[in-house]
Amino acid sequence: MNTEGSMISAIGNTPLLRLRRLFPDGGPEVHAKLELLNPGGSAKDRPALRMIQEAWHTGMIGPGSVLIESSSGNMAISLAMISRYLGIRFVCVIDPRTTETNIRILKAMGAEIDYVADPDPVTGEFLPARLNRVRQLLKVLPGSYWPNQYTNADNYRSHYHTTMREMVERLGRIDYLFCAVSTCGTIRGCAEYARDHGLNTKIVAVDAEGSAIFGRPNGKRRFPGLGAGMVTPLYREELIDRVVHVSDWDMVKGCRALAQKESILAGASSGAVVAAVMQLQKELDPGSVCAVIVHDRGDRYLDTVYSDAWIGREFGPELAEDALAGLEEGL
Repeated sequence: MNTEGSMISAIGNTPLLRLRRLFPDGGPEVHAKLELLNPGGSAKDRPALRMIQEAWHTGMIGPGSVLIESSSGNMAISLAMISRYLGIRFVCVIDPRTTETNIRILKAMGAEIDYVADPDPVTGEFLPARLNRVRQLLKVLPGSYWPNQYTNADNYRSHYHTTMREMVERLGRIDYLFCAVSTCGTIRGCAEYARDHGLNTKIVAVDAEGSAIFGRPNGKRRFPGLGAGMVTPLYREELIDRVVHVSDWDMVKGCRALAQKESILAGASSGAVVAAVMQLQKELDPGSVCAVIVHDRGDRYLDTVYSDAWIGREFGPELAEDALAGLEEGL
C-alpha cells in the first residue's frame, strides 16, 4: 500500500493557531487544531486512513475489494478519497440528513450511494437503519468489508498516535481539551493519550442538545456529524471530565464568530466547541491553555450555517436577524 507523495501522505500534521480575537489576552489561551486542512477536509481523514491501512496489512482488503460504510458525511468523504486512490470500490450508506453538498462530493470521488429513506421502526433513528443496511450489503456484495467506524479501535488509535501527540508537542501543556463527539473516536484517542502520558488535561466533551450519547433523550439535531442517536460503543465515561451540551443555534453563532473574528470558515461542530469555551470561559483560569478541535470545513455548510435564508426558516426571521446583527457588531 504505497501512498508516498500522494494526497493521502498529506494527512495529519495540521496547523495549530491561537484564537486571539475571540479570546484575547487576560483570559484563557485558546488554540485551534485546524483539522479542516486535512486533504479530505476533516479530522476523519486520520481514522479513515488508519482503518484502511490496518485492514490492508492484515489482508482483510486489497485490490478488488468493496468497502462499505455508514456515514453522515465526513468519514464517507475521507474513505471515498482514499479508496479512489487505492482503486477500491466504495459504497456509502446515507440517510436524509446527509447534505446535498456532501452527496455531490462523494459522487465526484467515485463513491456509490446507498440511500436509507426510513428510520429504524423501533428507535425512530436513522443510524440503526443505516447499520442494518450495511449488514445486508455485506451479504450480497462479494469481497466486501465494513471498517465500522463506530466500533473499530483504529478510529480512536489514529488520534492517540497523531492528533493529541501533535498538539502536546506544539503547546507543551494542555490544561483543557474541547472536543466535539459523535463516534467518540477523536475524544477517546486524545483522552487515552493524556491519561497514558500522565498529563493533567481536563477533557471536555461537546455534544448536541438532541444527542443521546450521554443519556439524554433523542431530540432534533439539524447538523450531521455532531452527536448520535445512541450511546456509541467507543465512548468511555471515565475518560471525560466535563460534558457541555450546545444548541443548534449556538453552533451557528460559534461558526459565524469563527468566520468573522478569526477568518476561519468551519463546520457546525467547530462552532459548537467555540460556543462551549464561551460557556465555560468564566470558569477557566487566566492563562490556562485550551485546545479545541476545528473538525471540518465550512464550505460544506454554505446552505445551512452560512445561509441567512436557511437560518431564518429554521430559527425564525426576527431571532436570526437580531442575533446575526449582533455578530456583525463583534460578538
